[in-house]
This record gives sequence, C-alpha cells and structure tokens, in this order.
Amino acid sequence: MTAIGQFRFLAQLATLILLIFSAAASAIAQLPLEGDRAWDISVWTAAATGEETQNSFAQSQIWTGGLYVGKIITDEVGTGWRRFALQYGFDLVPLFIQSGNTKILGGGFEPVMLRFNSSHQIGGVRPYIELAGGAVLTTSNLPPGNTSAFNFTARGGGGVYIRFKKRQAWDLSCRYFHISNANLANRNPEFNGVQVSLGYHWFK
Repeated sequence: MTAIGQFRFLAQLATLILLIFSAAASAIAQLPLEGDRAWDISVWTAAATGEETQNSFAQSQIWTGGLYVGKIITDEVGTGWRRFALQYGFDLVPLFIQSGNTKILGGGFEPVMLRFNSSHQIGGVRPYIELAGGAVLTTSNLPPGNTSAFNFTARGGGGVYIRFKKRQAWDLSCRYFHISNANLANRNPEFNGVQVSLGYHWFK
C-alpha cells in the first residue's frame, strides 16, 4: 500500500469510529473537564504506521497500549473558539510492539503530556489538542541495526472526547508520531508516522 493509500485508510477508519461513537453521545451535561478539576484516568490503545529507512508510510507499524492519568491545571483562558483549559498528564506504556522490518517488543513512558481542552462542545463531543514526549526501551535496537534500544518519543495532534455517561467518555485522536535516539548511538534513523488512538476515560 502506498503512503497516500495508507493515509486514506487511517482517515477513513478514524471517521468511521467517530461517527459510531458520535451517534451514541449524550447531550445531558457537559464533560467534567472544568470547574471541579476532575482527575482523568484512561486506558487506551493506539496503532501507528510510518517510515524508518524508506520513503513509505507502510514500512513499519507500531501498536501501543497503556494507562493515562491527567488533571486540569488552569482555569479556562482565551476567548471565542480559542477558549480552553490546560490539562497536564502522563502515560505509562507497558505495551509496545513494532512490526514491519522485524518484530520488536518494549515499553515506555511519557512524563510530559499537555492537553488543551476546548471549552466548546456539541452534544457530548468536545475537541482537544495534545503534545507529548517521553521514551521507549525495546528488546532490541529500533530500528534494527547499529542504532539503539533506548529511544525518545514525541507526538502531537488532536482528538475528541465523546461522553456517553456523566463521568465517563471515549476519546478518539489522530497524531504525528516520532521516535529517535537523539544521536545517542552511532546512527539515528527515525520512525515518523501517523498514529490513531482510542481511549476510555473515567473522571474522578
């Protein structure tokens, strides 16, 4: 599959999932993302496809899963459509599986996650923008070769919360995903790709 075909497939998959959960969203009350500064606890899974040493987004695939904990740390700021509340969180990533060139297992963490939660919602759907950074340790060098088993991660993108109960919600996001060793090894090939994630949230 070409890079354009892979991107179209991911976009169609994200759209389908969004439509399914949007149909189930309720408009009874707003998500508890402001005011009470609720804790946000989530389990999630994500799939990414991208390139490492070839100019093809179909070269390598990465599946991840983990636990997210976050909390609103500011009052709402901004005006109009730019109004948002800032949420800080961190991820534990016990599941990391890379396939494509070869199968590699690992785990990681993201100690810095900044989520800009929009103050606007339609029904039970509320958008957000997210930036995150962390690290991953794998059972062998990633990508294979004279590289490194310890790599840094960075990602950025956006998504939507889709509330279906008063203090529970799904979230669906699409992000740019980057992995590299920051020149700690002799070579520093990078993974660059598109990641789609689905999470389930409890607000405590």
